[in-house]
Amino acid sequence: MAIKALINGKIQAAVAVDDRGLQYGDGVFETIAVANAAPLCLDEHFSRLREGCERLSIPAPALSILRDEVAAVIGSSPRAVLKIILTRGEGGRGYAPPAEVRPNRIIALYPWPGYPPENATAGVRLRFCRRRYGVNPALAGIKHLNRLEQILARGEWRDKAIAEALVMDLDDNVIEGTMSNFFMIKDNALLTSDLHACGVRGVIRQKIISLAAGLNLAVNEQAVSAKCLRQADEIFLCNSLIGVWPARMLEDRPFKPGPITRRISRALIGENAIIEPC
Repeated sequence: MAIKALINGKIQAAVAVDDRGLQYGDGVFETIAVANAAPLCLDEHFSRLREGCERLSIPAPALSILRDEVAAVIGSSPRAVLKIILTRGEGGRGYAPPAEVRPNRIIALYPWPGYPPENATAGVRLRFCRRRYGVNPALAGIKHLNRLEQILARGEWRDKAIAEALVMDLDDNVIEGTMSNFFMIKDNALLTSDLHACGVRGVIRQKIISLAAGLNLAVNEQAVSAKCLRQADEIFLCNSLIGVWPARMLEDRPFKPGPITRRISRALIGENAIIEPC
């Protein structure tokens, strides 16, 4: 349950039943880590939010409005999760977008999820999902509100010992985790999936790609098969809330949290991009 929420700048807890975000998943969102009353990587999240609005032809709110409302919702919260949702607003029945779009803007604060700190140090167990992502370049990269593929994939397991699962596309290329991006390390180079056709271009994923040159690491965005991933020297997951989680087991293949994964994690903490595990 949200600690606090603003809808179009007012303290509210509900949208109209004919809001298109509710009816059709017609909108975009961002999930942002808050540390010491500050949202991390806010400009990067705003940039992806604007890209999503442009792709869906939803008018984006002024950044000054978003910044003011984000600050009002966060207040003095030391550690929390901020979520920004933009929908196309209310509309009549049917898929056709309304001629006059009046977007709804939802900014809400949630408690920090409290992931086990050892996920970031000892690493996590992973599996592959049976479900596959469909190909849709028009939506690839952005965080649109329709998350049914992720919901179906995450519903495949209940074992709490498995922290995350990796999802492939219809050609059996590994795309991402249900809630994360992945990197594999082979021969001191970073490999991650090409997301031109599906998947989410995560803020932390992009931050890692930007930081790699300064860490003397090459980065390749390419098709990655399950066989290729099993041959990695190191594997890690990333997103704005988990930071970096090394893999210690991918199904039956053991891994060790390695030195390059640790370097990347330290660099992200130093950039104030992720929260240091406590």
